[in-house]
Amino acid sequence: MKALRFGRNAAIAVISAGALALTACGSDNATNTAQTAPSASGAQVTGTLTGIGSSAQGAAMDAWKTNFASANQGATVQYSPDGSGAGRKALLDGSAQFGGSDAFLKDEEYASSTTQCGPDGALNIPVYISPIAVAFNLPDVKELNLDAVTVAKIFRGEIATWNDPAIAALNPDATLPDLAVTPVNRSDDSGTTTNFTEYLAAAAPEAWTDKASGVWPAALQGENAKGTSGVVKTVTDTPGAVTYADDSAVSGKLGVAQIKVGETFTKISAEAAAKAVDAGKPVEGRNANDLSIKLDRTTKIEGAYPVVLVSFHVVCSTYADQKTVDLVKAFESYVVSDAGQTAAAEAAKSAPLSKTLQDKALKSIESIKVKS
Repeated sequence: MKALRFGRNAAIAVISAGALALTACGSDNATNTAQTAPSASGAQVTGTLTGIGSSAQGAAMDAWKTNFASANQGATVQYSPDGSGAGRKALLDGSAQFGGSDAFLKDEEYASSTTQCGPDGALNIPVYISPIAVAFNLPDVKELNLDAVTVAKIFRGEIATWNDPAIAALNPDATLPDLAVTPVNRSDDSGTTTNFTEYLAAAAPEAWTDKASGVWPAALQGENAKGTSGVVKTVTDTPGAVTYADDSAVSGKLGVAQIKVGETFTKISAEAAAKAVDAGKPVEGRNANDLSIKLDRTTKIEGAYPVVLVSFHVVCSTYADQKTVDLVKAFESYVVSDAGQTAAAEAAKSAPLSKTLQDKALKSIESIKVKS
């Protein structure tokens, strides 16, 4: 395939024998890993590429930009994890060459992207798949079974203590403390919030009466914090607290819920998240090379975990000059390559793109060109 050949060359997918020790220490995920650095199998690119966006991508982005720069000595990738909303805005106003977003462009954003990106607009390219954990701080409790309705009521403040009958009924063998529930939500415009509320609105519409949104409903009580690292730290420091966060950021003393799918409870994992994504459908009315995915939050597929985010790199279909086109193509092709997806999985516990989705991503990236 032509797209795959380009991906292997520009994606610098040949792995060198030497290992590069990475410390993935983004502001929202801290995961240490050792990853072999890719070496360029084609012409190296130069220049600075600027991205803004998803904090959930933090650890993966640290690995991607370090590996990419090591293989292209004249190239630098800058990334500021300011949140998905900020990332989409930066791409649309031209202050960044790509945006990281845990939600694809909204219809109105997609329509407005033609101003910055040319008549074919922007492209949403999936680069990172990760389950969203419902993480809690309970003494001596590391795992709970929860269904969508109960999760919705917890985050709406309708379940006030952890030994509430609704939680107890789902966990008959657990010793639940008489401890106040403290929901913690994101304070920033967040793609993680978009995906989490989309799940609740679809799977528990009778309990979650707000529309899915990247901004948490202002009427709901609870604590809030900025970014993935912010909510995880708040929950870690607060007995009885609970939040939703990219699974890669959850560790230490926090417990994680298993989510009811059909008649069984699904344990959170990269494989279960990928299974849910593969059941998704393309979003209609977009550029033929756009890869926005509509997820089925009410799936009954055994082993699928529907509280999942697909994080995108939002790029332009056209850029002003060939140097920028080459740089964007090279970096994004590395990100979706086997080497890039392995680096992300090791750094952030993400699920690698399926072969089918990977090939589609490479084809989309290859279509990027200079403005005419």
